[in-house]
Amino acid sequence: MNKRHLLLPVLLLISALALAACGSSGSSDESQIEEAIEKSATSTDPAACTEFGTQSFLEQSTQESGQAAVKRCEKEAGEPQTHAESVEVTEVEVEGEEATADAAISGGSFDGQTLEVALTKEEGQWKLNELTGFAKLDTAKLAEAFEKEFTKSGEISESLSSCIVEGIEESSQSEIEELILSGSPEGFEELAKECS
Repeated sequence: MNKRHLLLPVLLLISALALAACGSSGSSDESQIEEAIEKSATSTDPAACTEFGTQSFLEQSTQESGQAAVKRCEKEAGEPQTHAESVEVTEVEVEGEEATADAAISGGSFDGQTLEVALTKEEGQWKLNELTGFAKLDTAKLAEAFEKEFTKSGEISESLSSCIVEGIEESSQSEIEELILSGSPEGFEELAKECS
C-alpha cells in the first residue's frame, strides 16, 4: 500500500487551516491574529498559502518540503469541503513576534475541534507557524472526518478505512496529536499494519 494514500486525509484536514484570504486591517496584534486564523480556516484562495502561513506551517500541513509544500497547498486550496464555515478565536497571547491562540472550528474537516495554534510575525504580517495541539478534542467527530476523507479518496479498502478509523476512536488525545501533528506518516503506517 502506498504511504501517500494513508496521508491524504491527514493532509486535507491539516491543509484546511493553511489557506487564507488576503488582506489585514492593520489593527492591533490580537485582531490581526484573529483575522489571520479566521480567514485561514475558511478561505479557498490559493494565494493565501504564503500570505498567512509560514514555510514551516506549510510543510507540517502538506508533508512536503520547500516549494513542493507551497504548490501542494495551492493545489488543495480549491477543495472547499475541507474548510470551516466559521471559527472562534480565543486565548490569544502575544509575546513580541510570537503568539499563540485557540481556534474553535465549526464545519469542515475539523468540525467540533478546538486547535492550539502558534503564530509568528513576518514582515509585519501574522502567520500560522504550527498546529501545536487540541485545546478541545472531539474524537468521534474527528474519526468521522477521517472516514469521509478515506471514502472520498477511494484509495484504500473499506475494511482498512474502518479499522484505521476505529484506531483513531480508541486513541488518547496525545496519541491523536502525535498522529496528526507530528509531520510523520509513521503513526498511520502503524495503524495500517495493525489492521492488516
